[in-house]
Amino acid sequence: MTSTIAVIGTGYVGLTTGACFASLGHNVICADIDEQKVESLRRGEIPILEDGLDRLVHESITAERLSFVLGAATAAEQAEFVYLCVPTPQGEDGSADLSYIEAAAAEIGPVLQPDAVVINKSTVPVGSTRVVERALGRSDVHVVSNPEFLREGSAVSDFLKPDRVVIGADSQAAAIRVAGLYVGIPAPIMVTDPASAETIKYAANAFLATKLSFVNAVAAICEAVGADVNDVMLGIGYDKRIGQEFLQPGPGWGGSCFPKDTRALARIAEDAGYDFFFLKGVLDVNEEQFDRVADKIARLAGGSLEGKTVAVWGLTFKARTDDLRESPSLEIIGRLRERGARVIGYDPAVEVAPAGVELAGDAYAACDGADVLAVLTEWDEFKWLDFDKVHEAMASPCILDGRNLLDRSALKRRGFTYDGIGRS
Repeated sequence: MTSTIAVIGTGYVGLTTGACFASLGHNVICADIDEQKVESLRRGEIPILEDGLDRLVHESITAERLSFVLGAATAAEQAEFVYLCVPTPQGEDGSADLSYIEAAAAEIGPVLQPDAVVINKSTVPVGSTRVVERALGRSDVHVVSNPEFLREGSAVSDFLKPDRVVIGADSQAAAIRVAGLYVGIPAPIMVTDPASAETIKYAANAFLATKLSFVNAVAAICEAVGADVNDVMLGIGYDKRIGQEFLQPGPGWGGSCFPKDTRALARIAEDAGYDFFFLKGVLDVNEEQFDRVADKIARLAGGSLEGKTVAVWGLTFKARTDDLRESPSLEIIGRLRERGARVIGYDPAVEVAPAGVELAGDAYAACDGADVLAVLTEWDEFKWLDFDKVHEAMASPCILDGRNLLDRSALKRRGFTYDGIGRS
């Protein structure tokens, strides 16, 4: 059954949500407040790097199932369902700023059709459905929580082939209507109350962040006792109670979701009267990991980074995305610069240099005269480069493999000094 859906906000979540629903056959109108962005999207120009998203957008525009308009009210006035996908920026204390959601709800409230369903897709604090209800000022519409579980780099696949669809609603009828939007998607649909749905989103990301911090803490132990963290994680990952996912050591975790959601859950717990000291420890371990990686690079440089040049491969927070938000690479680069290092970076998805980074045209150029090469994002292409050429370009052939991505035996045979995470 085809429905008319309005999506308010064309950021990462909004654009993916709109394009995927359109691909399922729904009529989708996406709204934004940025006129230039709306015009670009109408031309099929995608502002983010996301596998498969450009194809879905182009196909749905051509089929006249997807359109873009300026202003939330314009999109919402004829819609049966309105998805709120607007930013919820986080304050220093972990609390979320709901002003964008409240403003969007206030704008669409007067134009909504009776019995319309307004759906929170943005990551919002527990209790936000009530905030939206008040901002709408309507007793004849429904507010539902339908949190997103999209991974950058595989968001289209995650939407169309999810592990689960979570719907939080006080009205069973409204929940069934939202569930109907997902017909054709092979996934269990879980219906619960709004507060539980909102908590599921935070708890899921906080748990994954916990696994990553645990792995990096075990990596530090492996280095101390002479074990190989890759083998250790493989060994525990065979345990079905644990599983193989999110057991890869690295330079720390980041991105637009994990840091924000983990801090937010700690704050939600605090506001509810519970000191979630365990989760605070997860955050502390991540900060320590940034410092540990910076220390490793300093040791490879001879103990001091003053006046040294560090080449960095990988600036985005993960491969197959152009997202620099809360990137572990940038966290580590900041620490390197504080210690006096010059940083020359390369990333296949980054065209504008972040602050404090000299951007090289390719991976080899980044290594020219470098004292240390640090691999901080897991782009596959880094594995297949000519490391004899890298060796020749560097002033000192030292590599910190922050993702355990490279063939350490081959590098050592070529004369590199190699250090990884939880292995040497």
